[in-house]
Order: sequence, then C-alpha cells, then structure tokens
Amino acid sequence: MKTTFEIPDAIFRRAKAKAAEHRIPFRQFISEAVAEKLEAKSPGRDKARRAVAGKLWHLRKETARISSLIEREFERVEPEDRA
Repeated sequence: MKTTFEIPDAIFRRAKAKAAEHRIPFRQFISEAVAEKLEAKSPGRDKARRAVAGKLWHLRKETARISSLIEREFERVEPEDRA
C-alpha cells in the first residue's frame, strides 16, 4: 500500500542512511521498523498483565510445592515398570 506521511528531516536522514548501511530499500527499512514497533510490548498491556499476575502472587509457594511433588512422583519407578 502506498501512503504519504511527514517525518522530521533529521529522522528521515538517519533512517535513509541506516537503510543504505543495511543495503535495503528505504521502504523496506520503514516497513520493518513499523513491524518491530507493533510487535514491541506496550507499557499499558504489560502493566495490566502485572496487575493480574500480582493478584496471584500468594499462590507462588503453593505452585512450587505442587511442582516439587509432581517431579518427585515422576522420578519414582513403579514396580510394574521394572520389566
């Protein structure tokens, strides 16, 4: 898709130079930069995730205890498995 947008001259020159440095077309450089920005974690989303996970903090020790029990059970060799 073609579009027109305005960016400050200094940013344009830096981006154009980086594209040349990487030996890729400017449009590819811009597309990749936008894609990276879109995939980056947004601070708001990360903050919301921490708020939810923070509410479950009290379960941390119980989760570790259960994981330890499961691990011990898998380490045991049952008599019917010794064939």
